[in-house]
Amino acid sequence: MTIPRLLAVAGIAGCTAIGWFILGGAIAVRSRDGARHLGPEVAQNWGPLLAQTHPVLFHETPGGGTRMRQFQPEASSIRVHLRHEPKHKGLLWYRTYAVDFAADYQVRNPTPIEQTLHVSFRLPAEHARYDRFSLKFGDKVTDKAPVGGEIRESLQVAAGAVVPLKITYRGSGMDRWTYSFGDARRVKNFVLTMVTDFEEINIPAGSESPPERSREGSGWRLVWNYGDVIGANAVAMDMPAVTNPGEVAGRMTFFAPVSLLFFFSVLVMVSVRRGVDLHPMNYFFLAAGCFAFQLLFA
Repeated sequence: MTIPRLLAVAGIAGCTAIGWFILGGAIAVRSRDGARHLGPEVAQNWGPLLAQTHPVLFHETPGGGTRMRQFQPEASSIRVHLRHEPKHKGLLWYRTYAVDFAADYQVRNPTPIEQTLHVSFRLPAEHARYDRFSLKFGDKVTDKAPVGGEIRESLQVAAGAVVPLKITYRGSGMDRWTYSFGDARRVKNFVLTMVTDFEEINIPAGSESPPERSREGSGWRLVWNYGDVIGANAVAMDMPAVTNPGEVAGRMTFFAPVSLLFFFSVLVMVSVRRGVDLHPMNYFFLAAGCFAFQLLFA
């Protein structure tokens, strides 16, 4: 193996690597474009990212005219069932899911007089579908439609009395489900139980990890219990990752030059060892064959 031929082999490997990088970039761009165009369609057909917020309670300030004061539920017991149902659109898979939400809040009149208490419940997403929706405040079942993604209800409550607020619905979304506390800086007697039908769980950054977890069926039973917490983080769950062919093809294409480099190195060492002087065109055709495989796969 002469120096000029060795340089020619190195040049063939380098040019093939450049071709692979261009191909890998084209695959990545095509995958991103597909996700950018098809993602909103999946969200419209199935459901967007769902972020449920803690209900907001108000009462009139005694002697304050029409001024309203915000307060928190006495206790919160929430049950969430997440079912991973990935959907296929074009050549891409999307992390879609269905959720069953049921919440029982205990609302106490914090004033020493009979008071009209107001509740504001914001839906996880304004433009989404919710089946079997029910909001019951005390013995009053609301039939109001949401305005701006929010439902408001009121109830006359005796001084110091406690009334239940029960909310249930079934929804569908994609990527992540979140329960946040909004402007509530202090949360008391809060329990959220989440049941999943999938094993791969991932708690997103900035959210609280469950103190209790146990296996239930093919998934998990996770419990968040806040006795009296200041600055409580949100509760969230990412859906399991789904493998898209574009991502796999792109990674394989970007790492293909590594295998070609090892292959050529072994071939050069064996040819030198055995005294066989292969022409650079042999390396060219070998590189073209390896590149053709990635091209057909892409």
